Amino acid sequence: MDSIRIVGGKPLQGSIAIQGSKNAALPMMAATLLQEGICALKGCPRIADVKYMEEILRSLGALVWWEGDTLYIDSTSVTGTEIPREYGEKMRSSVVVMGSLLGRMGKANIPYPGGCVIGSRPINLHLLALARLGAAIEEIDGILHVTAKELKGADIFFKKASVGATQNALLAAVKAKGDTRLSGCAAEPEVVWLCRFLNQMGARIEGTGTDTLLIRGVSALHEVEFDIPADRIVAGTYVCACAATRGDIVLENPPIEEMDALLEAYEKMGGQYEVKGGKLFLCGRKVDTPVSYLETQVYPGFPTDMQSPLMAVLASVPGRSHIRETVFEDRFKVASQLTKMGARIVIDGRDAIIEGVPCLQGAQVFAQELRGGAALVIAGLGACGTTYINNRHFIERGYEHICDDLASLGGNIRRD
Repeated sequence: MDSIRIVGGKPLQGSIAIQGSKNAALPMMAATLLQEGICALKGCPRIADVKYMEEILRSLGALVWWEGDTLYIDSTSVTGTEIPREYGEKMRSSVVVMGSLLGRMGKANIPYPGGCVIGSRPINLHLLALARLGAAIEEIDGILHVTAKELKGADIFFKKASVGATQNALLAAVKAKGDTRLSGCAAEPEVVWLCRFLNQMGARIEGTGTDTLLIRGVSALHEVEFDIPADRIVAGTYVCACAATRGDIVLENPPIEEMDALLEAYEKMGGQYEVKGGKLFLCGRKVDTPVSYLETQVYPGFPTDMQSPLMAVLASVPGRSHIRETVFEDRFKVASQLTKMGARIVIDGRDAIIEGVPCLQGAQVFAQELRGGAALVIAGLGACGTTYINNRHFIERGYEHICDDLASLGGNIRRD
């Protein structure tokens, strides 16, 4: 079976730790190709997307193994340059391997990346950045062939902030000859963490956390041990689960400094929280106020990955709420599934109007992508009756043990 069964209506209570960040771990895994030793990623999440990236690295000649929650990657004998279609087309993050392979091997053959269907996500910014660094790019039968006799530093301006394009440019530039300046780049935490990881490997990156990065090329990088940060989207998902069930929970190790926009929305709904000793204490018992207007934005604005989980909460908050999606034009897919549970949601282009109902009703629904699937879990926890969520595999792309986590907080949830 590939489903999750939830009997809802019970407030969550208890304390839970947050898994390592998916969106930080994947580009770091790609970055290990740039050195010829053994890197250790401590606290790496054992999720489907990490497993896909493991297979990509193995196909290139790396040795990959686990010891507890630490992922070891030995890139000493990497000789491959081609990413297999079966893995590259399954996940969006496969595209960042391109920058690493260029830096290590001078060429890369990669299928167009896959992942969740949430709207148009072209990779033109990735390719433009690599071309500026000296790469030649050709597409043959859906495979991108990228080669560079020598990567040279350049000034690169992104017309639109892109996390993936910024990461790819970083990976290709750290060993390029000379200096590279990236302007208009993304400043999301996942970019910041990649910069820290690369700098610890011996890269010279300045301006971390801003929209302008200066990369001074180095001849070699070295092996390193690194702690994967806590996942801000997983933490946000559990904040929403607390709100939807009107519960009281504690997040033990959340990346609080990365959650301002979400916690602001949580407070607007009536949620209460306190930060003490590095822990986040949440009380969702007074969540009863709609959000008159909220739009997704690049960091530090409200994250698009939290839009669907928030919608699931607002579906049972009395009054009218309004969400505008400005990042991905097709990220309201979950609305049709929430309406099966009694939600009243009207979609008009990039706008969603939600009229809260007293209680959602359990139903059989289908996850269509990662964050929408998490939103259905949230809705099911707060609903009256039993909810069956099909296509569990979408959810497991980003959540290591979501059912066990929520069950430990008193949720009646299990994998079927």
